[in-house]
Amino acid sequence: MSLPVPSTIDEAISEAIAATQRALDDGYRRIQVELAVPEIALQAQAIALEFSQLFADQGLGLRIIFPDTGAAALAKRDWGEVPFQIGDLGSRYTPIDRKIAESDQVFLVVSPSAVEVQSVEKLCELAGDRPVVLLIPQLEDVSIVGIGYAARQLRQRFLSTLFSAYYFRPLDGAVVLRSHPSRWQVLLEKGEEYELLTELPEKPAGKPWKDC
Repeated sequence: MSLPVPSTIDEAISEAIAATQRALDDGYRRIQVELAVPEIALQAQAIALEFSQLFADQGLGLRIIFPDTGAAALAKRDWGEVPFQIGDLGSRYTPIDRKIAESDQVFLVVSPSAVEVQSVEKLCELAGDRPVVLLIPQLEDVSIVGIGYAARQLRQRFLSTLFSAYYFRPLDGAVVLRSHPSRWQVLLEKGEEYELLTELPEKPAGKPWKDC
């Protein structure tokens, strides 16, 4: 059965939150939520606030982590008093292990880029069994561009451990969609609707719909 294709970003966010909850319930602890929509990173702060309700409603000790101190400070200013912690991934002078606390029960990392991949990996190590959710991560550049030994090692050691709870990429005449626990789907645009082309156990490579 084909997944419903969201017609708005709000619909995609709602389904992404539900898929994240299902993944957590199934025991996944290193989760990524990908909305591959142009300029979506500009909405990352607002989307993170929506995701915070997933954990706040359960009374969990949430820490929302931004890539840098500037983004974290902006969120603190815009959000005001909130029932969770706000921080950043640290820097050379203040590493990530000094940015988190034992009382943190779950981490939501907002739009980390390839530049921060080592800090994100370190956070996941420090988190132990505590869930880490990467919201709109921009880490794929490392695995796509990197061709050397270090890049391959990074891909095998860390990027391959991330579980895609939700993935939405609209393309010209097609959509790639994944919502846990469903498989990866490629859907073709047919007028105002979408038709399921194929289901895959892993993220599709290339453009399989172009051959049809």
